[in-house]
Parts: sequence; structure tokens; C-alpha cells
Amino acid sequence: MRETGIKPAVAVIGAPLDLGAGRRGVDMGPSAVRVAGLGGRLQALGFDVTDLGNVHVAQAESVGDSGPDDAKFLPQIAASCERLGELVAQALHLGKIPLVLGGDHSIAVGSVAGVSRFFRESNAKVGLIWVDAHADMNTPQSSPSGNVHGMPLACCVGVGPDALTHMFGFCPKVDAANVALVGIRDVDILERGTVRGTGVRAFTMREIDERGMRAVIDEAVGIATLGTAGFHLSLDMDFVDPQYAPGVGTPVRGGATYREAHLAMEVVSDSNQMVSMEVVEVNPVIDEVNRTADLAVELILSAMGKKIL
Repeated sequence: MRETGIKPAVAVIGAPLDLGAGRRGVDMGPSAVRVAGLGGRLQALGFDVTDLGNVHVAQAESVGDSGPDDAKFLPQIAASCERLGELVAQALHLGKIPLVLGGDHSIAVGSVAGVSRFFRESNAKVGLIWVDAHADMNTPQSSPSGNVHGMPLACCVGVGPDALTHMFGFCPKVDAANVALVGIRDVDILERGTVRGTGVRAFTMREIDERGMRAVIDEAVGIATLGTAGFHLSLDMDFVDPQYAPGVGTPVRGGATYREAHLAMEVVSDSNQMVSMEVVEVNPVIDEVNRTADLAVELILSAMGKKIL
């Protein structure tokens, strides 16, 4: 988000996909975030907000067969991601910041593809800050579950099923050297080799504990902006400890505190380099009076420039 003195317009896009997850309910995430007042609270910050509604996604009940056990619902997920990518690229062409509301994290393949496609047209590239409890770098060969929401970051850097890695006819969508993975604390055994092998810079929760959130996010921004036109921010709400965000698709203890999460978003905002954003894995089914969605809105506002004073 470049510093111009005028706040840019925001295009909100819902992606209520839950085919990539093992637990149902995140398809209601976009509605929960909207109910938490996203549009009005962004407008109060001075943004011109357009809500484009939800991209069409298939429902598990209408699909029936989930397909191969190592990449469940892959064709349906790929089709939804492609539709999402088109909307994201269109929003950027109109000078708007795409703000995508998930859904499970597999929708990030579409978000990142759309952002990358837009900048590729001007021979520029985009960086990526991926904030998550999980590495999301499984492949069909390494995944213990076959759930695609555990694979999207690998796909973004060119490792995974062709239907996702080669969306819009080019691969990879992001150079691994411009990817920062922040907050991981639950990584599958076979997945670790992919994380190390791709060259993605991974910041574990231990590193955040030792160095502090500010230092880690500063470095992450530096990685994502080196030689790029800016970065896409992909925020999985399970980055935050379940004490503060209980309603997420795959909760893991030991995450960021309330203030650490806000600090991360505030430092992102200070960089003025965020060109697009998504928030995923809000699951109202297991939430408490919508407080995870409310926190998601708060974190979006911090990333978009809300300050204490």
C-alpha cells in the first residue's frame, strides 16, 4: 500500500471455499468477517470500500466424490482459485487493493496467482508474506491427509499439482527468495524437506520468541520487497494463539499473542509495500460469539493503517 496521502480503494472478495480443509465450517468465514463490521470499519478509516460478493465455489455435497486421496477435490479447488485470481487481477487493474476473505487457505493459490499475473504484465514481480501456524508446503506425495489447504504455499513457489502451480500459464507465481513464512509451529515430517529445499525463509515461533516480533517482521518485509513491486499478505488466523482466536480451521497452541499479532500487522502497514491481502481459516462453527472474526477485522485494520494515536 504505497504512501500517496490518499487512501486507495479496497475491493472485498469473499472466497467461501472449504473443500481444501478436513474440518467443515470455514466456508462461513467471509460472512462472519462481514458481520463483524469489516466494510464500515474500513470506511471509518477513510477507505472507499466495494464489496464484490463471493466468488462461486463448489459445495462438497454437490460434488460427491472427493477424487484422489492425495489431493482431495483438486479440480474444484483449481476452478475456484482461477475464478478468484481473475477477480483479484481485475481489482488491481482498477487501482484497488484486493482484500480476500476465506475460506480455507487453498484459496491463496488463486489470490497469489491473480496478483502475480497483474504485475507480470508490467515485467514486475511480487513478494509474499505468509503468516501461519503451518508451513502449508505439503505436496500430494508428502501430505498425511490429502487436504489441499496444506499445500498452497508450495504451489505458489512452483511445487505441487500442475492445476495449481501452472494457473494462468506460468510458474512459479512467486520467487521463493521473496517469500517469508512467519509463525510456524506445526510442520509435517516430510513437509520439512520442501520448506528447506525451496529456499523460502521460514521464521518459527521460537525465532519470534527469541528475536521479537518486530525484528522478524522487519526482516520478512525486507525479503518480500527485495526487487519486487510490493507484497501480498496471506494471514491465516491460526497464526494467533487459540486463546485469542479459537474459531479457526486448525488451531495450534503457542501462537502469537493479541498484541504480537497487531504489532505484526502494524509493521506491515508501516512498510507501505502491501499491495493485496487475504485472511483465511475463520471458522464460526467452533468460534465464541464471533470473536475470531472480530479479531480478523481488527488485524485487517492494523494492516491497512489504523493506529493507536
